[in-house]
Amino acid sequence: MSLFNFWKKEENNLFDENITIEGTRFVVLDTETTGFDYDNDRILCIGALVLQNGIINVQESFEVYLEQDHYDKSTAQIHGILKDLLVKRPTELEALQQFLDFLGDSIIIAHHTIFDVTMINRALERNGLPHLSNKTLDTAYLYKKTLIQSHLFERKDHYTLDDLADKFDISKKDRHTALGDAYITAIAFLKIVKKLKEKKATNLNQLFK
Repeated sequence: MSLFNFWKKEENNLFDENITIEGTRFVVLDTETTGFDYDNDRILCIGALVLQNGIINVQESFEVYLEQDHYDKSTAQIHGILKDLLVKRPTELEALQQFLDFLGDSIIIAHHTIFDVTMINRALERNGLPHLSNKTLDTAYLYKKTLIQSHLFERKDHYTLDDLADKFDISKKDRHTALGDAYITAIAFLKIVKKLKEKKATNLNQLFK
């Protein structure tokens, strides 16, 4: 094998082949926000769970409600987070530092990951901190990889978390809370990996392809 081909092979893999999906520490993430505008909206709550060895470690969970400078009545009807003046909540900077400590160098899993990660990165920017450098996986994208390629089967461009919850028969009792949505996402990820492994042998690197 030429040196060029060796390098090319290495570049195709993010991780050593001995690192398994089961042995990897994932942090499953969800944020509740005042809206969907990256510049003007703010994070209200960050919820996250550790997923490792095929187990969702509920005891090792993270949930923080941030101090609110922005408030939107219309989105409050969805996530139910009210502007509580009686309870002292951590500042954006304090909440970010707590989350970064919890996250470490884990791989982030979320549904439509780009939204949550971009909202967190904008918050990090505002506080003079560097962007997240963690690898990320998106359950919306991974779910599409489980679907049959056929002209008889109509695929949607976008699959919501509700779509996945319905498909995999996951309870939506705590939907639209950050920790509740992270839990649904974690279960969906485990179901997706199981389906992918049924189709063919799947390792950590293949989840990123």
